[in-house]
Amino acid sequence: MSEDARDAALLELLRWLAMRQYRFTTPTPLTHARVLAREPDRLARTLTDIFGWSRPFSATLAGPELFALLREADLLEPVGEAFRSRLRVSSLGEQLFLHSAYPTLAANAVFFGPDSYRFARYVAAELHLRRPQAGALRCADIGSGCGIGAIATAARLPGSQWLLTDINPEALQLARVNAAFAGLAVDARLANVLAGTEGGFDLLICNPPYLADLQQRAYRHGGGSLGRELSLRIAAEAGKRLNPGGLLLLYTGVAIVDGEDSLRTELAALFDGRQFSFRYEEIDPDVFGEELELPTYARADRIAVVGLAVRRLPLPAA
Repeated sequence: MSEDARDAALLELLRWLAMRQYRFTTPTPLTHARVLAREPDRLARTLTDIFGWSRPFSATLAGPELFALLREADLLEPVGEAFRSRLRVSSLGEQLFLHSAYPTLAANAVFFGPDSYRFARYVAAELHLRRPQAGALRCADIGSGCGIGAIATAARLPGSQWLLTDINPEALQLARVNAAFAGLAVDARLANVLAGTEGGFDLLICNPPYLADLQQRAYRHGGGSLGRELSLRIAAEAGKRLNPGGLLLLYTGVAIVDGEDSLRTELAALFDGRQFSFRYEEIDPDVFGEELELPTYARADRIAVVGLAVRRLPLPAA
């Protein structure tokens, strides 16, 4: 199947679900597992069972129209005499987002979960406080995943132009389809951070992976010491690409060790007060607590979610 044909089939599926008022809020993987464990062998009974909880379903339950859509989009995974959808669909407000089915074990899985909702809320809150300069804005969602950052933000910035980058081709395809469903035209490019892109930006947003993942899955593994390497690299590269008055919003996480947040210290060293304004806050003090049971996090007190807002100061008047 060509890429364009799959895009069209996936977009038609989202429209089909929207017509039926489909909604699903995606929980953490642990919560998802606990819910499924209540009835581990039950087949799907509803659309949320199929596209939210990733339960197997019968062709009879799906019906001929939906079954044909799933076949056209290459989403049918046989499970005995039943089938499972290879993708999930989650909602945020009126928008729907395609992302990988549960469990997200593959190296190229496209993740969506509670962090996605927090990321969207963080960017919205920051833009309410410190909107970039007026006019048509050049914006980028770095490591866009399924595109929730750009899609949730674009409505607040009419006329903005959006570049989406990711190292995962599957993520870029889903982001492109999700954006089309939202009525947003995007330039989706396979790129590591901003490599291969040109020019400056008025707004850069990012929700990078920030865990030390043993399987080094792209959507989870932040690299380096306790998962913070990628966040630091993105901040450094993004700061160089901000236009005067431009804004970087980075939503990420950090392992707190012996009460110290080393990420804050390292980020503050990147942005001096002559060229940048710098704001850093702890958004959620304790996430992914189960990771603390791993040897990698043996010295960590907790894993916190944090937000970084950096603005390149306008050039002084001549």
